[in-house]
Amino acid sequence: MRWRAFWVPESREVSPVRVPELNGWEDLAARESRTGIHPGDPILLSPEYEVDVRLGLYLCRSAFARLEPETKRNYVGDYCVFFDFLHSRGTRWDQATADDLWDFEDWRTRSPRNPRKVGASRWNRGLAALTRLYRWAVAHGYMTSSPVETRAVADRYGGIVQVPAARAKGARSCDVRWLTPRAFRRWVDVGLRGHTAAGIVVPGWRGRLEDRNTAFADLLFSSGMRLGEGSSLLVFEMPRTRLGGGRYYHGRLARAVTKSKRARTFYVSAPAVGAVECYVESTRALAVRRAQMRGRYDAVPKRMVLRQTGFQRVLLHWRDQDGRQGQTLLSEATAAERMSYFAEGPMGPEPLWLWLTEAGMPFRPASWENVFRAASQRCREELAVVMDEPPWCTPHMCRHSFALLMLVVLHHVMDVKLGLSPQERRDFRLLYGDPWRMVQDLLGHAQIETTRNVYLAPVADLQLRALLVAPEAEAGQAARSDAWVSSLLGRIARESENIQDLNERLVTG
Repeated sequence: MRWRAFWVPESREVSPVRVPELNGWEDLAARESRTGIHPGDPILLSPEYEVDVRLGLYLCRSAFARLEPETKRNYVGDYCVFFDFLHSRGTRWDQATADDLWDFEDWRTRSPRNPRKVGASRWNRGLAALTRLYRWAVAHGYMTSSPVETRAVADRYGGIVQVPAARAKGARSCDVRWLTPRAFRRWVDVGLRGHTAAGIVVPGWRGRLEDRNTAFADLLFSSGMRLGEGSSLLVFEMPRTRLGGGRYYHGRLARAVTKSKRARTFYVSAPAVGAVECYVESTRALAVRRAQMRGRYDAVPKRMVLRQTGFQRVLLHWRDQDGRQGQTLLSEATAAERMSYFAEGPMGPEPLWLWLTEAGMPFRPASWENVFRAASQRCREELAVVMDEPPWCTPHMCRHSFALLMLVVLHHVMDVKLGLSPQERRDFRLLYGDPWRMVQDLLGHAQIETTRNVYLAPVADLQLRALLVAPEAEAGQAARSDAWVSSLLGRIARESENIQDLNERLVTG
């Protein structure tokens, strides 16, 4: 038996379960609220099917509850692994000692007895999770000392800070990988559209939610948004195509859904916007209508958005099923709140959450990882006979690839297409900023070092001016942007690690 994690659902599609109390009956939702359990909170169940009240307080009522959803999921998984290790030696989580932690570090990272050893980055993440838990347990008197030993080191400003002694050295801050546009397109066609290696659709391909999945992937690759940002959009936050609209459209990301908690403008290509519009007007509209006919929205505790007011600061006026009314700034609406927003349509309530399941319910951000994983698995199976390394993709790789593409394109525009002289180039950079700074703004990074050293490592050390001189330009001719950029990215892919490009091999017979 093992420790297991369960998550309180954000919403229930059925009537609340009723549980007996000493003085009568009480709704489960009301009891959860009274005890401080909120939708989206984790619950840990021991191998003996017991719930430790102290762990419940930590997970639901401490600073842990304010972490980002992805961080909470990762940390809870790390807790289960460590608690399982302790359980195998007959030790409870609140009895762990420093020796237990060092033994766990050896088993987790080096021991041949463990078939699933982890690297330095993964170990450091789990260590950070344990440090947070046991610091809280000691502060609240549940333990006399933490099993996580610390040592003093100097920080970047010369001060002395305490860090876990078991922290691994040489850990990579991020395992960044990239896709060239043509490799990404092959991944979409084969993984999400059901194409064969020959480029035709597999007979019998069902293509369930194909337009939704391809539109979302194109949106991330075209805009550079994070998974949590792109998956939390409301319908009216997505820009709409219009006549004469140009090649790119812009929208606004709310502060509450960004990692930096700062609102920013995003840009997305016209084809990607059109793909989202096609999904909204077809598959999504059909899913909503079916859900309305089956009464699915009637059983969901929902907030009906009555109207929007304001221009720069959009204010949502809502009313829930109990008749309570309230106001929420659009910029402050969290992902959980956005999933509960509905609008009154001509045929009944309609969710404002952009991405829906086949049943017409909000598609949770974490579920996109499964969509991308299944598509990559299909590429591996279908393209193994024609490619040495079939393309694979994750939602965050779309963001990495967008950054690399935009850097190359911006340098191309500045150095080749505009034909600027050195003096004009300096004036251009003073007015608009250099391409590195532009990419930083598009990604929403607080520090340009993150953009340079992590996301754009393949070209960080290259002499870009020499690299980006096309033969046609040297001959005084205009370079063709699309073909030239694809050729350049292919060159970078051959000379750099972790960039996926098409590398097909001839198949005889």
